[in-house]
This record gives sequence, structure tokens and C-alpha cells, in this order.
Amino acid sequence: MIKIRLLKDGYRNNENLYSDFIENKIEDNDEYFSDDVVYIKEVSNFPIYMGKGSEKYKRECFLEAFDKISSSYLEIERDKSFDGKFWHSIFCTKMREYILDKYPEIKKSEENFKKIVIKKFDWENYTYKCLLGAQYISDNIKNKVKRQKYFNLIVDNLDLYNYIIKYEIFRNDKFLLNILDIINDWGLSKILKSKIRNRDDLGKDERVGRRVIFEFNKSYPIIMSPMLEKEELEIIFIKFLSYYTEEDYYSAAI
Repeated sequence: MIKIRLLKDGYRNNENLYSDFIENKIEDNDEYFSDDVVYIKEVSNFPIYMGKGSEKYKRECFLEAFDKISSSYLEIERDKSFDGKFWHSIFCTKMREYILDKYPEIKKSEENFKKIVIKKFDWENYTYKCLLGAQYISDNIKNKVKRQKYFNLIVDNLDLYNYIIKYEIFRNDKFLLNILDIINDWGLSKILKSKIRNRDDLGKDERVGRRVIFEFNKSYPIIMSPMLEKEELEIIFIKFLSYYTEEDYYSAAI
């Protein structure tokens, strides 16, 4: 087992953290760490930032992260694995060399370090996105081939996925898997990513999928969508989709 010492609270505001990370002075400095530790079977390196590069490169990074997190990190207690301190501790110590090699721009500025290595651990954080997806899919899908199908569906629909995990009420495995199944069954990935046209009442860069999730959010709790079975959810999803497309999906759904 590998011992992961957790950083003390307030580490993100430590003015020496960046320079000590660059100079490899964190892991052996007791002043950085609390008495809390987590034991894991292995440290498996994986991409932690997908904010640059081609779409092909980003896809490869997401799928690698889903795979590595699924195989190496899901046995950790969730109160630890969903705590950013746990990941930042690993990134600043055990994964430091890998991270600097994969993201050399970190050496150029502290801003890049904060953006890539110690970014706040919420729905906008790439590791959070991958951990949540890996947890939900792995908890429900035991067949590895089928898991890969769902990981690909998340990557194909990242914009929609981001909006789902942004709202706490939709952040559950049943809702996510049902939505992914509906998208797959109807072949909706392309239309959901597309811009909404001829709607002057909306913003300039509104996307169909975002507005569908917005409609679900607006209708909650009158419509308890996270609790619905797929068949019930599907009718409502297609109805909301019809608000923003010229294609008559709704007639086919009812």
C-alpha cells in the first residue's frame, strides 16, 4: 500500500507552494502536511487537464483518465476521493514528475500551476468530471466493454454532461445513465451540441443540450426528473428538445 499524506488546510494560499512544487521541495517538508493519511494500492498517472489541444487529443485524455481512475482510485472512501485535498496532495507529490512532463507550461507561470494542478475541486475541474463519471458508470456497469461505451458517450456529449453535473439535483447516476441512453438511442449528440438559431430571446452562443437541461432544472421539483424511469424521462427530454429544434422528434416519441 502507498501512503498519501494529505496537505494542511490553506495550502492553496501558501505563497511558497508553487516554487516548492517546481523545485520538488514539498514531499519531504513536514510543514506542508497534516496528520491525515490515505492508503492506496497504487498511484496511476492520468491526464488531469484537458483545456488545450485538438478534439482528438482531448478525447484520448478523457478516456485515459476514465480508465485509470476506474481501475486505481474507486476503492477509496468517497469522503476522501471527492475531497480536492486528496487529489492535490497526490498531484504535488506522487504525480509531480508526470505532471511537469505532460504540462510543461506549469514551469512558465504560477497561474498555470493554479489552473492545472490545484484548481478548485468542483464540476469545472477535469479530475472531478472524470472521477464522477468513472464512479457512476463503474457502479452501474460491470462489463468493461459497456463501460467504454458510456465513457465515450460522456466525451461525445461533454457540454451536456457539464451542465448535468453543474446542478446538484441532477448529480446522480440514474439520471446520467438514463440521459446518455436516450441520447444514444435517438442519435442526438450532434443536435444537442449545435447552436440554437433564430431565437433572438436567447444568448448568442446558446446550445440545444444546455437549454434542455435548463428546462429540466426550471421544471424541478414539479417534475422530479432525477427519479423518473427512462421511459418517462425520455418523453419529457424529447418534449424539451422540441422547444429548441425544428425537427419534430416529439411526434415520434409519443
